[in-house]
Amino acid sequence: MDQQADMAEGRPGSVKDIEVDRAALDQSIAEFVVQNPDYYSRSFHKIHDTTSGIPLTFNWTAALLGPLWAGARGIWGFFWGFLILEIIAWVQIGRGTWGELGADSLAQAERQAARAQEFLQRAAEATAAGEDPSRFETLAGNLTRAAERSRDAAEAAAADATFILMTGLGLLLVLKLVQGIWGNIAYEKQYSRWRVTPDQEVSGIQTKNIVLAVVLMLIVAPLTIYRFTIENIPDFLTAFPADPDHYSTTARWLEGQIDAAALAGSGAFDGVVLVVRQVLDAISLALIGTPWPVVMMVIFVVAWRSAGPRVAIFTAAALAYIAFLGYWEIAMETVALVGAAVVLCVVIGIPLGIWFGKSERAYRFAEPVLDLMQTLPAFVYLIPIIAFFGTGNPPGILATIIFGMPPVIRLTALGMRGVPDSIKEAALAFGASRRQVLKDVELPLALPSIMTGVNQTILMCLSMVVIISLIGGGGLGKVILEALQFAAKGPGLLGGFAILFVAMVIDRIVQGAFRRADQK
Repeated sequence: MDQQADMAEGRPGSVKDIEVDRAALDQSIAEFVVQNPDYYSRSFHKIHDTTSGIPLTFNWTAALLGPLWAGARGIWGFFWGFLILEIIAWVQIGRGTWGELGADSLAQAERQAARAQEFLQRAAEATAAGEDPSRFETLAGNLTRAAERSRDAAEAAAADATFILMTGLGLLLVLKLVQGIWGNIAYEKQYSRWRVTPDQEVSGIQTKNIVLAVVLMLIVAPLTIYRFTIENIPDFLTAFPADPDHYSTTARWLEGQIDAAALAGSGAFDGVVLVVRQVLDAISLALIGTPWPVVMMVIFVVAWRSAGPRVAIFTAAALAYIAFLGYWEIAMETVALVGAAVVLCVVIGIPLGIWFGKSERAYRFAEPVLDLMQTLPAFVYLIPIIAFFGTGNPPGILATIIFGMPPVIRLTALGMRGVPDSIKEAALAFGASRRQVLKDVELPLALPSIMTGVNQTILMCLSMVVIISLIGGGGLGKVILEALQFAAKGPGLLGGFAILFVAMVIDRIVQGAFRRADQK
């Protein structure tokens, strides 16, 4: 209580008596800014002392040089933002000063006038031949009036040049004012970051920063201003001068390499397709070969036991929708495709995730590959898949595996790295082997992350159902593909709802099973 009273009254020990060591702060500022430390010390103190509103400081160098000052001081956000805004202002100034405003309309007027003269000539020839020239005269009159309107539009555009010039000058003046006011504030923010992590590369005026800023400004600003202020510009500024032969040669070479690789590895590729086909046939036999009442009852019981009665009721309704619309067999084919893909993703992905979670070097090596698998558009997967594995359901499953495996790998690795080292060290101290630590400690603790990865993999595999139909895959995706080809709205919507229900049933069952296991 006494300390609080001292603080309130301003006696020794209160907050009001806490003072900043200005000498040390000035030395720190001088070390950061290098050039002109006295000015920046005064400006930074004024910024620190301002508790509300914008600090009233003005940096004339920042106002006059603008982006060049910011680049020399290494304030690159300030540099790019105001460089773009200044280019806009200079474009307006250029359009109002030397820009050929109305040149397009004037050229159009000349073309229309020339065309009108052609029709007048044809009218004269028709008159000389004793024919009716009225049609040509009417066309010539219409084109003459259109040419007059185009000239009026060109004159109106040219009359706006003064207004555009004044707009550009006004914008440039405002930008210079803002740069002068904001320059010290932006530089003080950079100084605050520098105090946390001192770096000589961002302190003072760096020669390399000046060179880089000048080069960027000379490349970006003149070309952009020239492009938007001159009407007839060279073609190489609007379209890259690419040689079409380069594309053709590269495409032929790449196609030859793919064909050669497919021929050389045909045995291995056929073996992969055989393994995938066997897994798919086993799941298809269980889902399609088994009588539908048995399959429906098993799915209903699994949903009840895994996720509870609500999910079981929703599952029964979804299965009834699929069955009554005649989608049962192709829906089970879809589930077989997704199931085969998910099984292979889990069997391959979880061991890889465990390896990557325990080996940082292996994960750094595999991360670019996983990024490529996740960022490459799904349709692009189909090109090498067709080249190496052909068409049909097994190649479609392989494309689905490539698309759906990264989540389970990443989240398994994340779960493994999230296991505390202290727990693993305690298990080793009590005599557990590394295999026992993995089986009894790491995997149980990483299980939530692993199951999340499995769930994401299931949903991503389902999202590929429609895409793999493009290379001969069956299931509900084929229904959607046919509906798209014939613009059949009704069948497309019914098939889309069937895919939605399949996805929701699988997702609810997996999430419910995970929640129940987590509660136990």
